[in-house]
Amino acid sequence: MKIAMLGSGGVGGYFGARLAAAGEAVTFIARGAHLAAMRENGLKVKSGLGDVHIQPTDATDDTAAVGAVDTIVIAVKLWDTEAAGRAALPMIGPGTTVVSLQNGVECNDILGPIVGGGRLIGGIAQIAATIEAPGVISHLGTMGRIVIGELDGGTSDRVAAFHDACAEAGIESATSDDIERVIWEKFVFLVGLSGTTALRRQPVGPIREDGDGRAFLLSVMAEAVAVGRAKGIGLDAGFAEERLRFIDGLPYDMAASMYHDLMRQNRLELDWLSGAVVRFGAGLGVATPVNRVIYAALKPFAAGGGGA
Repeated sequence: MKIAMLGSGGVGGYFGARLAAAGEAVTFIARGAHLAAMRENGLKVKSGLGDVHIQPTDATDDTAAVGAVDTIVIAVKLWDTEAAGRAALPMIGPGTTVVSLQNGVECNDILGPIVGGGRLIGGIAQIAATIEAPGVISHLGTMGRIVIGELDGGTSDRVAAFHDACAEAGIESATSDDIERVIWEKFVFLVGLSGTTALRRQPVGPIREDGDGRAFLLSVMAEAVAVGRAKGIGLDAGFAEERLRFIDGLPYDMAASMYHDLMRQNRLELDWLSGAVVRFGAGLGVATPVNRVIYAALKPFAAGGGGA
């Protein structure tokens, strides 16, 4: 399978390296120092599931030079979604599938009008990974899972093909006949983890062990659940409590990528996480006071700079 990883950071770099190591024809779309390092030294992944070194690495910043591919994986930060959709166009052929493994719940609404809604399948990535240094991806913990499905429900040959490629690469992979609900389930978890770890400047361990921190984290997720249910998403009323139990099993030092971005004074995905909960809630008449606090407190740092 010919695959383009449009975004080669923690998510795209990790899963792309696994697929390339298994023999898939993967092109990594990257830029700057990260691209230069991949061209010179290959792409390295450090992981508790086994290290990978792809050398040479097929990497470029020019999507027009790639040609048509079978699958385009969008793995950029949320503010780059529209630009990524436009960059994907030269790589789209008659049978190309596009799948976003980004955070948030609005990516497919942005990508559809650009690449064509019929090309999209839904997906999520469950992983904690980051660029440790140019050309080097650090996989934190051992969670590295992809779930995909048709956006209108069910599965298909194209979903099965990408799922099989992931499975053959040793990636934990699953398909879902209700991928929209799965995307929202990840959103609930990520809104809680990102907002709370970034606001408190702490990993999840100290937060879940502190009574006030634990209650705050639960409230963040409960508001996201309430918003999702108001939008007609099939989330269980007690899903926030279930996610809190899941969080109890996470590594003590785990933190969301937004926490790491804040500490590095990088731009934040705040507008599309807690900010989206606030925005949706206002339109649906659902109160979101805890997410509003997170949004207001982190907003000065959302464009990057300060916060650490």
